[in-house]
Amino acid sequence: MINETAIHSDLPIPPGEYLEEVIGELGMTKDELAQRMSRPATKLSAIFKGEKAITPDTALQLEKVVGVPAHVWTGLEAEYRLTLARLQAQAEQDNLKEETPFIKAFCYSELAKLGAVPRVTKGTDKVLALQKFFGVTSLNNVSGLRRYAPAYRTGLAKKEKSSEAVTAWLRLGELQAARVECAPFNRDRLKRKLNEFRSMTVKRPEEFMPELKEALSGAGIALVLCPHLPKTYAHGAVFPLGSEKTVMMLTIRGTWADTFWFSLFHELGHILLHKQRDVIVEYNNGGSEAAGIEQEADRFARDTLIPTKAWAAFVRRRRFYANDIQTFAHKSGIHTGIVVGRLQHENLIDQGWHNKLRIQYTWAD
Repeated sequence: MINETAIHSDLPIPPGEYLEEVIGELGMTKDELAQRMSRPATKLSAIFKGEKAITPDTALQLEKVVGVPAHVWTGLEAEYRLTLARLQAQAEQDNLKEETPFIKAFCYSELAKLGAVPRVTKGTDKVLALQKFFGVTSLNNVSGLRRYAPAYRTGLAKKEKSSEAVTAWLRLGELQAARVECAPFNRDRLKRKLNEFRSMTVKRPEEFMPELKEALSGAGIALVLCPHLPKTYAHGAVFPLGSEKTVMMLTIRGTWADTFWFSLFHELGHILLHKQRDVIVEYNNGGSEAAGIEQEADRFARDTLIPTKAWAAFVRRRRFYANDIQTFAHKSGIHTGIVVGRLQHENLIDQGWHNKLRIQYTWAD
C-alpha cells in the first residue's frame, strides 16, 4: 500500500505572483491585461497583491487571455486561502496558549462547577470559554474594563485577595442579574419597603426570599446570591447594570442570619446614599475601597435595623439576659439574632454569648 502525504507550504503565495510571471513571459503589461479582460486596472491590481480572490469567472477569462487553464487559477487561489486560514488558526492557538495562566487566576474549575463555563480539559479551550464568559477577545482586556476596576484596586482587605477572582465573581453576578426582570429603579419605592424588609428577618429563608426578591425587583434592584470564589474575601457588591437596573450581590460565604441581614441593609445604604454609577465591592475583614462611604453604609444598616433611640434606651439598662433581648427584639419587630450580633459587635457582651438566640441559614446549591 502506498501512503500519499500532502505537503502544504507555510508561505502563502498569492496567485497574482504567478500571474505576473505569466504575463511577463508573454511580454504583456498589467494595463494591457486589464484591457484584454475588459477589467479596471485597479481591480486587477488587488488580485496581483492577493487582496482580491480569483473567482471562477475571472479564472475563465484568464484562460482565454493568457492560456493557463482555469482550474490552475482556482486551485492556486484555494491553496492560497487555505494557507492563510491555516496560519490564522495557528496564530489564534498561539494567542490562546499565551493566556493559559489566566485559567487558574479566574477560578475556572470553580466556575465550571457552577455551570458558568463548560467542563473541558484543553487549556486553550478553557481560555476560549473564559473569553466568552467575560465577553472579550482577549483576557488581557478584562482588567481595563471600567466596571471591574474596583477589583483591581488594593482596597483595605487584610487578606491578600485575587483581583482576577473578584472580577470573575462580579461577572457571575452580572450575568445572573441580566436575567432578572426589574422595574425601573425607584428610590422612593425602595425607601418605603425598608420596614417590610425588617419584618422579614423573623421569617425563614424559604418564606422571605421570594418576597424579598420581588420587592427589590419592583424597585429596580436585582438581588443575586453568589457563592464565594477562592481568594475573593468579598461578601457583597452593588453596581449599575444598564440605565435603570441596580445589581445587589451577596455572597453565601457566611451562614449567620444577622450577618446576612446587616450585609443586605449595608448594600441598601450604598444604593440609597451613594452614586449609582459607582461599583462598590465589600471585603471581609477590611471593608471596601472607600472607608468614608463604608462607614455611612454601616450606620445606615445599623440604625435602620435598630433605630438609634430604641437602641440607646435598651443599652442604658445594661440588662442583656436572654429574656431581655427577646423582649426588645419582639418590640422592635426584628429577629433576636440581630440584637445579639450587634451586642457582640459593640463588645457589650462577650463573643459567643447568646449564640443560641442567633440562627444560621443553610443555602441550597
